[in-house]
Amino acid sequence: MLQTIKRFIKCKSKAPDDAILSIPDQIESWQTANRKMAWGIQEAEFDRIGTPPQLTDKDRRDGFVGVILSYGFGHDGHGNADAVLSGKLAWEYACKRRKMKTWQCENIHFDRSDHFRLRPKAPPRPKGYYFSKIQTGGRYQNLKVSQFLKRLEDDTGCGPEGIQLLTITHTHFTDMMNDRKMPFMAFADYDVAPHGVNDFCDALQMFCSQGILGLGIGNVDRNYPFFGIPTLRF
Repeated sequence: MLQTIKRFIKCKSKAPDDAILSIPDQIESWQTANRKMAWGIQEAEFDRIGTPPQLTDKDRRDGFVGVILSYGFGHDGHGNADAVLSGKLAWEYACKRRKMKTWQCENIHFDRSDHFRLRPKAPPRPKGYYFSKIQTGGRYQNLKVSQFLKRLEDDTGCGPEGIQLLTITHTHFTDMMNDRKMPFMAFADYDVAPHGVNDFCDALQMFCSQGILGLGIGNVDRNYPFFGIPTLRF
């Protein structure tokens, strides 16, 4: 066990550029998921996706390795997407359509606002398709989520983008996790109250081990050496 922990802590994967798929490949994955789950995303929305932003030299120095395509479902009543629903639907896709076994912590309740929410200071997510630059987590593997959040300026953590990344557009990342070639991921923009009494002390986590894709939680004031913290730059 100790050797496994040391090997995983050492895994500071920055994800090689070719691990981030091209936008046409990501679009194809979204089309497949939309068809299988009957989400009703119209073809016109795919046609309006547009050109992704390019990584700058500063982006690369900051650990960003590529651009991902995410989708904002529903609405929050203020002109933005429902960030919780956007993550929930992606997880349902993993549970219903992927061949890999899944596991979900019993304290995760997407449908209960007293148990699960987008972090209050997180940027709202746009409706429809949107791009973001991503750092896949290894850069902050030694930090607690609470420490990571204190360092944020213009960037943010993952919310629905993280679940969509691992279940829709970049499912090969879960194979990399399973093979210990990439750290697991803590999604700092998703707050979890494990007991539903406004105790939002946990962050959502995703991992893949022994062929099982898991959705779990971890206290924001603890460091989990197997987990990195991905960063998004909009």
